Amino acid sequence: MLRHIAGRLLNLIPMLLGITVVSFVIIQLSPGDFLAEMRLNPIVSQATVDQMRANFGLDQPLHIQYLRWLWNAARLEFGYSFAFQVPVTWLIGSRFLNSLLLGVISFTVAWLVAIPIGIYTARRQYTWVDNTVSLWAYVGISTPTFFSGLFLLYLAFKTGWFPIGGLTSIDYEFLPWWGKLLDKAHHLILPGVVLSILGVAGLMRQMRASLLEVLRQDYVRTARSKGLAERVVVNRHAVRNAINPLITIFGFGLGGLWGGAAILETVMGYPGIGKLLLDATIQKDLYVVMAALVIGSVTLVIGNLIADVMLVVSDPRIRYD
Repeated sequence: MLRHIAGRLLNLIPMLLGITVVSFVIIQLSPGDFLAEMRLNPIVSQATVDQMRANFGLDQPLHIQYLRWLWNAARLEFGYSFAFQVPVTWLIGSRFLNSLLLGVISFTVAWLVAIPIGIYTARRQYTWVDNTVSLWAYVGISTPTFFSGLFLLYLAFKTGWFPIGGLTSIDYEFLPWWGKLLDKAHHLILPGVVLSILGVAGLMRQMRASLLEVLRQDYVRTARSKGLAERVVVNRHAVRNAINPLITIFGFGLGGLWGGAAILETVMGYPGIGKLLLDATIQKDLYVVMAALVIGSVTLVIGNLIADVMLVVSDPRIRYD
């Protein structure tokens, strides 16, 4: 197992190199760049743009630009943001905890709610409860995130129960520590609900389908024929094997915790990494996009590695060695 983990971590290096090369080339091949768009402003002279291009090293050949960026990225220096005029590391760090907080809350709520519901509906297949929950799940999966966000924002505007957009209130700095905590929690309710609904709908359907398949296996019928209680058969034997596909999904979910809600963050005005990446892509802020892609790739690989370890713990039949 340790050999497998070490191998996966070593494979991360060529994988990241490949991702960065492809991403860097694709971004550079797109027409124009941030500095070229600055020239459209009549106040900015061509000499100023040329000087900025030289300062950022954008006047060098493409491979020189990439090697220069790679050398700095290896030292965790991801360059300077064209649009925000601040170091990329500081810029992403200022948004990272916001997205991580939103992702962890919605991720935790989705799993804690979806798994029990999926087990419950699988044990009562085709009953009115199963049909009602399945209908709700289909609606939740089919509803676009931006539509759910806009709908909840409209309700918040009409009722005044929740703040509209942002992470904190105007008077946040004047609140006591417990007031700041409550204020952030109040702002997190709406985006957390939107992401949780989508996660619960998908995970519940996956858990239900996986458990139904396991309940039809011979060893489950054997356990029932031995006189074991249905609760023991389902929870101790069936669920343990049905959970394996969801552990893989769990790994992918960990990789998307910090920036998997770009559209929702944009609709609700939430200051997170997803919105930052979307804005940087539109503005062709090269170094911000590259840093976000690298961090996303690393977290995705680490999330899958954690899922591999969890699969071994859950199912002793799996051996990576």
